[in-house]
Amino acid sequence: MPHIKRCPECNSINLTYDEQRGEVICQDCGLVVEEKMVDTGQELHGSADKGEKKGRGGAPLSMQKFDKGLTTNVGEISDIYRLDAGQTRKFLRLKKWQERVSTSIERNLRLAMAELRRVASFLNLPTVVRDEASRVYNFVLQRGLVRGRSMESVIAACIYAACRSYNIPRTLDEIANASDVERKEIGRTYRFIIRKLAIKVTPSSPKDYISRFSSILHLSPKAQNDALRILKKADISELTSGRGPAGIAAAALYVAALLNDEKKTQREVADVAGITEVTIRNRYKELIERLGLEEKLKIKEAEEKSGKK
Repeated sequence: MPHIKRCPECNSINLTYDEQRGEVICQDCGLVVEEKMVDTGQELHGSADKGEKKGRGGAPLSMQKFDKGLTTNVGEISDIYRLDAGQTRKFLRLKKWQERVSTSIERNLRLAMAELRRVASFLNLPTVVRDEASRVYNFVLQRGLVRGRSMESVIAACIYAACRSYNIPRTLDEIANASDVERKEIGRTYRFIIRKLAIKVTPSSPKDYISRFSSILHLSPKAQNDALRILKKADISELTSGRGPAGIAAAALYVAALLNDEKKTQREVADVAGITEVTIRNRYKELIERLGLEEKLKIKEAEEKSGKK
């Protein structure tokens, strides 16, 4: 038998719910039987007939802010100095006390998230990757893994881990250049973080770099497709295992550019991939020897010489 709610005062079942107040009221004696939470802050923008997306007022929560955007700050220095002299001193004291009462974790996060936004902006990373990097850094900080390491190296390692998680092709050299931290230090910190947090990261593939490298080098779609075919053959021949994915991708693009008469120097390709010319030469030799591309390249050279004559 279903349970019927009754008024505890007069035992009446004549109860009504007031939506505006969020109260259950007895109509016989007037007792407020129950109070419920009412969401009165639903400020929606846009109209349904125009098909515009509705959303709440106020800034959205963001993992890229140390407080997720919830803390109310006293004010920016530029705003405070617009006030009168007496008011300026008052608000500067309030701002100083707000900084004093914040915890060491909050102070660390405030600086770290500013650095993270700077590096991510330099690398032009999407929001989802920035949020993932922020989430990883929060875990690292809460577990006390930052001690003994520079904040910049940990931030760079978290960004690299986030890029790997979402298959965003960014090399250690690119992140080192953006963060002013040595490549070896980022790699060492990255391996430490994924081991301690048990983060499962899929190995990056050379194919992930083809689109971005070819776009920077202004190669044709045909050259890009040829590079992908070369990488597929290289994978079958086990040329990609144990070698840096950026180096293999750059060498495949260099070979594809030669086959399509799109002249690019080894220096140009190496600079785009963030590797040395020696690496390009070594990977290039391996590809043309193991995949039997020497004959094709010789025919291309012969055609070019006869065309010039």
